[in-house]
This record gives sequence, structure tokens and C-alpha cells, in this order.
Amino acid sequence: MSTETNNDAFISNTLAEIKEIQVELNELKIMRSGIVKKSDRRKAKKKTAKTTVKRKPDRRKAKKKTAKTTVKRKPDRRKAKKKTAKTTVKRKPDRRKAKKKTAKTTVKRKPDRRR
Repeated sequence: MSTETNNDAFISNTLAEIKEIQVELNELKIMRSGIVKKSDRRKAKKKTAKTTVKRKPDRRKAKKKTAKTTVKRKPDRRKAKKKTAKTTVKRKPDRRKAKKKTAKTTVKRKPDRRR
């Protein structure tokens, strides 16, 4: 029985010491809060933008938009790329497949025999 009472006394003593340490810790925290001031500036919460739904205007009263005409300018001659002339090389047709030209024959007429 003596060991159980010693054990219980030890536990009660340690619990008492823990409580004392906690009280001292709370006092130190209170002292620190008095010394160190928290900054007054706090970040302002961002307000969410209210979304407004726009209605379509009345067709009869709405102003008609004029068509915008864009005028294209000529590019700068110095900066413009010059177009290279495309040269096409013609190949001779295949002799076997090419159509042969018919020779033109001229019929000579005999001169009139008038005397």
C-alpha cells in the first residue's frame, strides 16, 4: 500500500507543478501583449463587384452604328519585300505522245494560156 500512496502523491505533485507553470505562462503572455502592440492597420477586405445585367436597348429607339471603312495604306517601298519574278521553264513534249503537225501542201495552179 505504501507504494500506491507514494505513486498517487507523485502524480498529484506533478499535476500541481504543471498547473503552476501554466499560470506563470499565462502571466508572461499578458505581459508580452502589453509590451508589443499589434499593428492598427488591417488588410481591408476586397469588395466584390456587383454584376449588373444590361438589357438590350429598344430596337426602334437604338441608334444604328455606321459601318467603319478601313483605308489600307501602301507599304513602305524601302521595307517592303520585293517579289521575285516566277520563271516557268517549258519542257519539250514527248515525241511519242505529241501530235504530229500535218504538212501544209500548196497546190500551184497552172498559169492561164492566153494569147
